[in-house]
Amino acid sequence: MKFTLLFSFLFLVFTIKAQKQNTPVEFIYKVTETDSLSAFVFYPDNVLEKESIPAVAIFHGGGWAMGKPSWGFGYAADYAEKGLVAISVQYRLSDQKSITPIDAMEDAQDFFLWLRENAASMKVHRDSIAAFGWSAGGHLVSSASVFPKYSTDSSFNSSPNVLILQSPAVSPVNDTWFTQLLLDKGEAKKYSPAQHIKENMPPTIIVVGKEDTVTPACYSELFRDNMLQKQNLCELYIYEGVGHLFTPAHLSDKGYPQPDPEVSKKAFAQVDKFLMALGYF
Repeated sequence: MKFTLLFSFLFLVFTIKAQKQNTPVEFIYKVTETDSLSAFVFYPDNVLEKESIPAVAIFHGGGWAMGKPSWGFGYAADYAEKGLVAISVQYRLSDQKSITPIDAMEDAQDFFLWLRENAASMKVHRDSIAAFGWSAGGHLVSSASVFPKYSTDSSFNSSPNVLILQSPAVSPVNDTWFTQLLLDKGEAKKYSPAQHIKENMPPTIIVVGKEDTVTPACYSELFRDNMLQKQNLCELYIYEGVGHLFTPAHLSDKGYPQPDPEVSKKAFAQVDKFLMALGYF
């Protein structure tokens, strides 16, 4: 199902019925020369009772070059059950020819501008938009805040109101893969969130494994330290015995994630506590 127009009360009813079958509603939020980019929306059951609802936008990982929105559907369904409008977002993947992480960063910015522009019709509270990104997705959502893009009339920008970062690539300065994907279109430091933290950043929570070899915890510490230096709220939780995306340390964390269920449960309980304190639940 694809919709580009604003929807009505009857459409919301249809939405809820569709999601009883675990079917998200698909919106096209951006059209490029080569792609139509989709946002897959999961609504909570009580959407008809509310004027507006806090939202969470989910950006998958995959090294900027692989992955798909369906990787985030499980998270989205869970957040919808908890009462949020949950959206799993598609972005352009690097092809080592013409599309780079810079394009994906632009897609993230444009998504948040699109969501705010259409917030009222989508039952989303315009100033209560959280962003959850893991790995490369963490780079994209933090970039949307650190390097904000403004609406045409400058009345709003692309920065989420809350950042949830799991094993995030927040400082790809020394990441040779990221540099390779840039195709000489710029230096990695220019596109690295941790090095450009400023004041009035959104409240942020980071959860990462101490043994992470893909996005080492020291870079999350750098992000946290720079956030605190600028008087921003940032909580960092580092979990022992696990690597990237909470893969147990005795396993390689460079391939498909194999998260430790107990660590994952503990980390996301901490995330829920953080969101609850900010009034999202």
